[in-house]
Amino acid sequence: MQSEKYRTQIKMNNNCNCLTFEYKTKNCPDEESKSVFHKIIQFLLPNSKTISDNDCKNSKTILGGKWVIWPPHGNCALYSMFCFICVSAWIILYSVSKEQSSPGGNLFSLLVLFAGAVIGGHIFSLIRLPPLLGMLIVGGLLSNVPGIRVVGLSIDPKWSASLRKIALTVILLRAGLGLDPVALRKLSLTVLRVALVPCLFEVATNAVSAHLLLGMPWTWSFMLGFALSAVSPAVVVPSLLTLADSGYGLDKGIPTLVIAAATIDDVFNITGFGVLLGIVFSQGELALTIAKGPLEMLLGIAYGAIFGVFLWYFPSKDSVNKTFYRSVLLVGFGLVAIYGSPLAHLPGAGPLGCLAVGFVAAFGWRNERKKDENDTVAEVTGILWMLFQPFLFGLIGAAVKSEQIHDLSSLGLGTAVIAVGQTLRMGAAVLSVLGTEFSKKERLFIAIARFPKATVQAAIGGLALDMALADNNLEFIRHGTVVLTTAVLSIIITAPIGALAIALLGPRLLNKLDRQTTDEADAECSEDLENVSMLPMTPDPENTIKIEMS
Repeated sequence: MQSEKYRTQIKMNNNCNCLTFEYKTKNCPDEESKSVFHKIIQFLLPNSKTISDNDCKNSKTILGGKWVIWPPHGNCALYSMFCFICVSAWIILYSVSKEQSSPGGNLFSLLVLFAGAVIGGHIFSLIRLPPLLGMLIVGGLLSNVPGIRVVGLSIDPKWSASLRKIALTVILLRAGLGLDPVALRKLSLTVLRVALVPCLFEVATNAVSAHLLLGMPWTWSFMLGFALSAVSPAVVVPSLLTLADSGYGLDKGIPTLVIAAATIDDVFNITGFGVLLGIVFSQGELALTIAKGPLEMLLGIAYGAIFGVFLWYFPSKDSVNKTFYRSVLLVGFGLVAIYGSPLAHLPGAGPLGCLAVGFVAAFGWRNERKKDENDTVAEVTGILWMLFQPFLFGLIGAAVKSEQIHDLSSLGLGTAVIAVGQTLRMGAAVLSVLGTEFSKKERLFIAIARFPKATVQAAIGGLALDMALADNNLEFIRHGTVVLTTAVLSIIITAPIGALAIALLGPRLLNKLDRQTTDEADAECSEDLENVSMLPMTPDPENTIKIEMS
């Protein structure tokens, strides 16, 4: 095969203040080499037309024929801009706190994790995999790979918890704004069935499996069952919103059904875990602990209804900066729900209240919005999600540390407990939607969409061990270690598999509704939100180039 030789000429175009680069070849390479070179340039630079004098004057043409224009455009400019943003952010942080912004400091580690998560998500999107998978993996690598694990270990746990809560607030508000009130009213009973029936089956299965395989007492077995059964809203909600933005499942309200059921599921499991924790460590009145579940659900709904209606009237409709004030109040109410509920010892009410306030507020705003008017508040939350999504999934991945897996002998048995529980859960999820209008494929997807675990397990997995260590009870320490190890395993196994399954099987199992035929304005807004990202999430065939090689 003849070697490939390229010659680059740099010329100044007299018609505009820009440099053009001409790629030519000597001893023209074979077609395979052409293809490789073409793909490299295609990845970096966008498509355009042949350069003309008029194009140079308007500075719009980027590449045509054999020419590249300077300054860079398209993906090349985007990557450069992202690097400048990261460097600028580091300089600002360093000027504020040299110690925290130096290698090994908290702020420096957060910035590295953010940039790495964005890049990891972008790389995974290029190979048609969910971006959150790349973000989770990058976070895990930064906490476990020798040499770079100092990044994950240097992150302050308080900062990590706060950023995860803010990101969870944003995604729950986005979910609330996107819930379909018609579908929710129609599927209200189905939501309860989908939320509770699979959950009860998995809790019971996990408890029996843990008792038989891991030799745990029944109280600890059920505690582990509740800890493993909770669905992760941080993985499920953005995955479902991505499908909904593309029109999948909207004809029967499946995204609304799954998102609402996941929220109720978490309230139930967090309450059940708290009840068992109180029984084991004899904390508080048992009857009051049991009653907290329904109480948290009612308070969460009431909170969302009250402050959602408040947002119908404030700010006033004639306000100059209506979108700004609505967005600030909406995010503020969401943060109060997430941060305030643990202070009131009602942690399950927070996520449900956050979801409800977005849903109720959007219901009133939708009625006053004109037909061709975009949902500007949803656009604001989309921009906030662009900023906090890498933090959420990167920090969840970083929370999984290899040293948390204390008992290596229990890894296989813990994996077996998770596998048995997930299998029974999926079967129960299919049974819970029998007698509905859903097809067999849609029932299967509803079961698959409840698969991922992450947020709740990361939050409550270590609570029992912490309390056992405080009591210095060796038996409880052993059981608490098993609970933590199995919870970490559930994140490692189910989060990437579940996210990948939803992304790949959703378009194959769900019907696609052309949103432009039903609600053109919402379709435009959803499309805009999906494209809001630090780096492009999918390669656009329209933004590719054609290179002529001579």
